[in-house]
Amino acid sequence: MNEDHFSSHPQEEKERKKLPPILTSSASRQGTDRATKSLFTFSSFISTINQKKEAASSRNLASHLVKQNGKSVRELPPICPDVRQKQRLSIETLPPEMKAPIPPEPVIPIRTKTVKEFQEDMEKAKTSGDWTSVHDFYLTTFDSFLEVNAAFKKDANAPFNTIEDSGINTKFLNAVYDSILSTPPDTQKAVLKGIINSLLREWKGARTKDDLRAYFTLVQNPQYTSTSTYVIFAHLLRQIATLAEADHHFLVHWFKKLSQRRFKQLVDRLLQFISLRLFPAKSEELPPMGKCTWWNPSATKVLALLNAANSISNPPVIPFTDFYNLTLDHIDIMEEYNTWHSYGNSHRFSFCQFPFILSIAAKKTITQRDSEQQMISIARQSLVDKVSRRQRPDMTLLFLNIKVRRMHLVSDSLDELTRKRADLKKKLKVTFVGEAGLDMGGLTKEWFLLLIRQIFHADYGMFAYQMDSQCHWFSSLKCDNYSEFRLVGTLMGLAVYNSITLDIRFPPCCYKKLLSPPIVPCDQSTPVGIAAVSLDDLQLVMPELAHGLSELLAYEGNVEEDFYSTFQVFQEEFGILKSYNLKPGGDRIPVTNQNRKEYVQLYVDFLLNKSMYKQFAAFYYGFHSVCASNALMLLRPEEVEILVCGCPELDMHALQKVTQYEGYTKTDPTIRYFWDVVLGFPLELQKKLLHFTTGSDRVPVGGMVDLNFKIAKHEVSTDWLPISHTCFNQLCLPVYKSKKELKQKLTIAISNAEGFGME
Repeated sequence: MNEDHFSSHPQEEKERKKLPPILTSSASRQGTDRATKSLFTFSSFISTINQKKEAASSRNLASHLVKQNGKSVRELPPICPDVRQKQRLSIETLPPEMKAPIPPEPVIPIRTKTVKEFQEDMEKAKTSGDWTSVHDFYLTTFDSFLEVNAAFKKDANAPFNTIEDSGINTKFLNAVYDSILSTPPDTQKAVLKGIINSLLREWKGARTKDDLRAYFTLVQNPQYTSTSTYVIFAHLLRQIATLAEADHHFLVHWFKKLSQRRFKQLVDRLLQFISLRLFPAKSEELPPMGKCTWWNPSATKVLALLNAANSISNPPVIPFTDFYNLTLDHIDIMEEYNTWHSYGNSHRFSFCQFPFILSIAAKKTITQRDSEQQMISIARQSLVDKVSRRQRPDMTLLFLNIKVRRMHLVSDSLDELTRKRADLKKKLKVTFVGEAGLDMGGLTKEWFLLLIRQIFHADYGMFAYQMDSQCHWFSSLKCDNYSEFRLVGTLMGLAVYNSITLDIRFPPCCYKKLLSPPIVPCDQSTPVGIAAVSLDDLQLVMPELAHGLSELLAYEGNVEEDFYSTFQVFQEEFGILKSYNLKPGGDRIPVTNQNRKEYVQLYVDFLLNKSMYKQFAAFYYGFHSVCASNALMLLRPEEVEILVCGCPELDMHALQKVTQYEGYTKTDPTIRYFWDVVLGFPLELQKKLLHFTTGSDRVPVGGMVDLNFKIAKHEVSTDWLPISHTCFNQLCLPVYKSKKELKQKLTIAISNAEGFGME
């Protein structure tokens, strides 16, 4: 990097060389602050920071040595309460001229420029070409933390020590930043020089809330989109990242108040910084990676503050997927995972310490590679055991081989998975008894489809379909054996391990419970699957009941007299109404205006946690019997759902690009009609088409390319409707002669697909 990038004049450079070197003694600190105003090149910025840190440690060492070796220094007695009291009294009796003044808190200068005045200055400068006034404003404003607060603080000398209000005049700050990139280059350089001086001056220990405000203000500067500013940006990020936890707490709540657009811009700026540090467009643009290994850890820690702000906002400021850095899909993600796996959250940095930044594709890679390693390890052990017993190695040992009869699908599957519990992490192969053929993936998918369809059927009684929310929920009916719930959990785990997308409709809280905790506890008596649930969670399972409970909370009359309820709920089981107390003696405790919040919380907890605890615990253990991995700790509940069920966002143009043809070419009239019709379908019909051909209306994590979608020519009369082979994601399409005919027949087929046209 050119060190004179910010030099404005050769004469200034000569003058700068005449300046005395930076002093390190405490007595010369005042001179240092004056000297740093002229130091603004990147290399001097880095070296000055290092000097300041070394100076601080050398001062401590020097004072320690003086105390140890100074002959004239005598040890002072410890100050006891009596001594302190005498000292205080004696000082107060001194004449005023002999008292040492206590340094006051720095008084922030008064700056009165308004948004209107600033915008008028900008307009005048653009019209006249005279930028002096604007230049002077920017030069002064960013010269120090004190000046930043003077310009942007609502009330210059008011404390504003609250997480709810940063005390910053946001409208004015936004106006200044929105204009900064349209100012002349020398003005923009002046701002960067001022920020360098500020950072050098503020590299110290304890910070005031005004310092926090300055960091909060400076990090929003849009100049950091340019790589030429990255050295400055990196040092700003390091200072923010090393603040105390209490300071981070303030910043998180202040970030939460940013507008969605500016919040997103800040997140994108940090993600771009990380990406360009990993893969710089030109290697000479940035310092060598070896000299700034702290850049990405600092940026990621600041990004974590924004992620925390997003998490505590209801609703979130931006979708959690906006924190994904897709560049990380192209690094050695397993090396990151292994570092994290070995060192945890210690001093060894890994992106896995901050899983919000990893895309679902990266997490799927980690999950699958981790499972593959476990599969290989178990298969190798099986072979070693065989050889050690002098038995012939059997290659079927490398697979989880499931043999089932179609007429006894659930019971056979349950027996097989129970007997072969030790092999669950091996590659899955399915055989239907009495049927010829090797499992090349189609039979495995068919086994999943048939099992899921049978288990989730209303007549089976394991899961109740909630019409209002269009999802399934666990039946609370008591039974002697919960092994079938374990089977469903195992199926979900096997689907994740074998990259099969399941057509399962569970509400979001199910996946939250599945990660509670993400690793199976060693102590078998520890409850599992108990999540912190709220009325919002119930809303997505039983919206009508949730609405009723919301009305109870908002009721303005006398709850006890008008509702006449107690802390007791009733459930029907096999035609018999059973009662359950929400707390000890609940049938004798009336619900009142004062305790109704507690009643609603206990009711929600009962419905989503306690009433079906044994069912869900069996389901939890089934899932984790396959997916027991630290990789699960990286996943959000929403991401587990995507791994199991696929992504709900469809891109039919992407599907068109990767579709394979059998008997057709992509230029045939029937195929052109097909895509004209499908791309013009509303989303609901596009989903039905996908469900008709693949068994699910969702897309695998890898996108449409992972579907292996195929359209085959069906040599039958055009009176026939299209059919599909869901096990192979194949659509069999007759040669329709017109677009109108194709649209009519295809719409009928996909709209009446359940139990018809699917093989």
